[in-house]
Amino acid sequence: MSKDLEGGITRSGTGYDGVEWNILGQKYFPKASCETTFAFETNSEPGQFVPVHIHPTQDEFILVQEGQLELKLDGEWTTAKAGDLVRMPRGIPHGYFNKSDKPARALFWVSPARKLPALFEVLHDMTDVEAVVRVSAEHEVNFLPPEAND
Repeated sequence: MSKDLEGGITRSGTGYDGVEWNILGQKYFPKASCETTFAFETNSEPGQFVPVHIHPTQDEFILVQEGQLELKLDGEWTTAKAGDLVRMPRGIPHGYFNKSDKPARALFWVSPARKLPALFEVLHDMTDVEAVVRVSAEHEVNFLPPEAND
Protein backbone atom coordinates (compact mmCIF):
# COMPACT_ATOMS: atom_id res chain seq x y z
CA MET A 1 0.00 0.00 0.00
CA SER A 2 1.37 3.36 -0.97
CA LYS A 3 0.89 6.50 1.05
CA ASP A 4 -0.71 8.33 -1.90
CA LEU A 5 -3.52 7.22 -4.17
CA GLU A 6 -2.42 6.02 -7.60
CA GLY A 7 -4.59 7.31 -10.46
CA GLY A 8 -6.21 5.05 -13.04
CA ILE A 9 -9.05 2.60 -13.57
CA THR A 10 -9.56 -0.78 -11.97
CA ARG A 11 -11.96 -2.67 -14.23
CA SER A 12 -15.14 -4.37 -13.04
CA GLY A 13 -14.59 -7.91 -11.78
CA THR A 14 -10.84 -7.42 -11.40
CA GLY A 15 -8.42 -6.21 -8.77
CA TYR A 16 -5.51 -3.85 -9.25
CA ASP A 17 -2.37 -5.64 -10.41
CA GLY A 18 -4.59 -8.69 -11.11
CA VAL A 19 -5.06 -9.39 -7.38
CA GLU A 20 -8.02 -11.53 -6.30
CA TRP A 21 -8.51 -12.81 -2.77
CA ASN A 22 -10.55 -15.81 -1.64
CA ILE A 23 -11.79 -14.97 1.83
CA LEU A 24 -13.81 -17.86 3.25
CA GLY A 25 -15.21 -18.62 -0.21
CA GLN A 26 -16.05 -15.06 -1.24
CA LYS A 27 -14.16 -13.28 -4.02
CA TYR A 28 -12.62 -9.94 -3.09
CA PHE A 29 -10.99 -7.63 -5.64
CA PRO A 30 -8.91 -4.68 -4.34
CA LYS A 31 -9.84 -1.55 -6.30
CA ALA A 32 -7.77 1.21 -4.69
CA SER A 33 -5.43 1.43 -1.74
CA CYS A 34 -3.54 4.23 -0.05
CA GLU A 35 -3.06 5.54 3.47
CA THR A 36 -6.42 7.36 3.58
CA THR A 37 -8.72 4.78 1.96
CA PHE A 38 -9.03 1.17 0.85
CA ALA A 39 -11.71 0.10 -1.65
CA PHE A 40 -12.58 -3.45 -2.67
CA GLU A 41 -15.29 -5.29 -4.60
CA THR A 42 -16.97 -8.33 -3.12
CA ASN A 43 -18.95 -11.05 -4.84
CA SER A 44 -21.23 -12.96 -2.49
CA GLU A 45 -23.08 -16.07 -3.58
CA PRO A 46 -26.41 -16.94 -1.94
CA GLY A 47 -25.84 -17.96 1.68
CA GLN A 48 -22.45 -16.26 2.02
CA PHE A 49 -21.86 -13.67 4.73
CA VAL A 50 -19.40 -11.82 6.91
CA PRO A 51 -20.35 -12.14 10.61
CA VAL A 52 -20.96 -9.16 12.84
CA HIS A 53 -17.72 -7.35 13.63
CA ILE A 54 -16.37 -3.93 14.59
CA HIS A 55 -13.74 -1.71 13.01
CA PRO A 56 -12.64 0.45 15.97
CA THR A 57 -10.38 2.66 13.82
CA GLN A 58 -12.22 2.94 10.46
CA ASP A 59 -15.46 4.17 8.93
CA GLU A 60 -16.81 1.69 6.37
CA PHE A 61 -19.17 2.03 3.43
CA ILE A 62 -20.94 -0.41 1.10
CA LEU A 63 -22.37 0.53 -2.29
CA VAL A 64 -24.52 -2.41 -3.39
CA GLN A 65 -24.08 -2.82 -7.14
CA GLU A 66 -26.09 -5.99 -7.88
CA GLY A 67 -28.53 -8.02 -5.84
CA GLN A 68 -29.19 -7.23 -2.21
CA LEU A 69 -27.60 -7.70 1.18
CA GLU A 70 -29.20 -8.15 4.57
CA LEU A 71 -27.26 -6.16 7.13
CA LYS A 72 -27.16 -6.24 10.88
CA LEU A 73 -26.20 -2.71 11.87
CA ASP A 74 -25.82 -1.87 15.53
CA GLY A 75 -28.14 -4.74 16.47
CA GLU A 76 -30.88 -3.98 13.91
CA TRP A 77 -31.63 -5.85 10.68
CA THR A 78 -32.04 -3.90 7.42
CA THR A 79 -31.84 -4.55 3.68
CA ALA A 80 -29.63 -2.77 1.12
CA LYS A 81 -30.48 -3.16 -2.57
CA ALA A 82 -28.63 -2.28 -5.77
CA GLY A 83 -27.81 1.43 -5.73
CA ASP A 84 -28.05 1.79 -1.93
CA LEU A 85 -25.15 3.14 0.11
CA VAL A 86 -24.60 1.74 3.61
CA ARG A 87 -22.70 3.94 6.10
CA MET A 88 -21.05 2.23 9.08
CA PRO A 89 -19.21 4.57 11.45
CA ARG A 90 -16.20 3.23 13.32
CA GLY A 91 -17.05 1.32 16.46
CA ILE A 92 -20.54 0.26 15.26
CA PRO A 93 -21.12 -3.52 15.07
CA HIS A 94 -22.08 -4.65 11.58
CA GLY A 95 -22.24 -7.74 9.39
CA TYR A 96 -23.61 -8.51 5.94
CA PHE A 97 -25.43 -11.57 4.67
CA ASN A 98 -26.62 -12.66 1.23
CA LYS A 99 -29.89 -14.34 2.23
CA SER A 100 -31.31 -14.14 -1.30
CA ASP A 101 -31.23 -16.76 -4.04
CA LYS A 102 -29.10 -14.55 -6.33
CA PRO A 103 -25.46 -13.40 -6.21
CA ALA A 104 -24.70 -9.96 -4.79
CA ARG A 105 -21.88 -7.63 -5.82
CA ALA A 106 -20.83 -4.58 -3.84
CA LEU A 107 -18.10 -1.97 -3.58
CA PHE A 108 -16.78 -1.55 -0.05
CA TRP A 109 -14.37 1.04 1.24
CA VAL A 110 -12.87 1.99 4.55
CA SER A 111 -11.25 5.20 5.70
CA PRO A 112 -8.47 5.29 6.73
CA ALA A 113 -7.02 2.09 5.24
CA ARG A 114 -5.04 1.19 8.40
CA LYS A 115 -4.33 -2.59 8.50
CA LEU A 116 -7.22 -3.88 6.35
CA PRO A 117 -5.28 -4.42 3.09
CA ALA A 118 -2.65 -6.41 4.99
CA LEU A 119 -5.39 -8.43 6.69
CA PHE A 120 -6.93 -9.45 3.38
CA GLU A 121 -3.54 -10.60 2.12
CA VAL A 122 -3.18 -12.83 5.20
CA LEU A 123 -6.78 -14.12 5.04
CA HIS A 124 -6.49 -15.21 1.38
CA ASP A 125 -7.26 -18.95 1.20
CA MET A 126 -7.41 -19.39 5.01
CA THR A 127 -10.05 -21.93 6.05
CA ASP A 128 -9.67 -22.12 9.84
CA VAL A 129 -12.38 -19.80 11.21
CA GLU A 130 -10.76 -19.51 14.65
CA ALA A 131 -7.50 -18.43 13.00
CA VAL A 132 -9.40 -15.92 10.85
CA VAL A 133 -10.93 -14.38 13.98
CA ARG A 134 -7.54 -14.23 15.76
CA VAL A 135 -5.66 -12.73 12.79
CA SER A 136 -8.48 -10.24 12.20
CA ALA A 137 -8.21 -8.96 15.78
CA GLU A 138 -4.48 -8.46 15.22
CA HIS A 139 -5.45 -6.22 12.26
CA GLU A 140 -8.09 -4.09 14.04
CA VAL A 141 -11.20 -6.08 13.05
CA ASN A 142 -12.99 -7.57 16.05
CA PHE A 143 -15.62 -10.27 15.51
CA LEU A 144 -18.48 -10.54 17.99
CA PRO A 145 -19.69 -13.89 19.39
CA PRO A 146 -21.80 -15.97 16.95
CA GLU A 147 -25.08 -15.04 18.69
CA ALA A 148 -24.59 -11.45 17.43
CA ASN A 149 -25.54 -12.78 13.98
CA ASP A 150 -29.04 -13.88 15.10
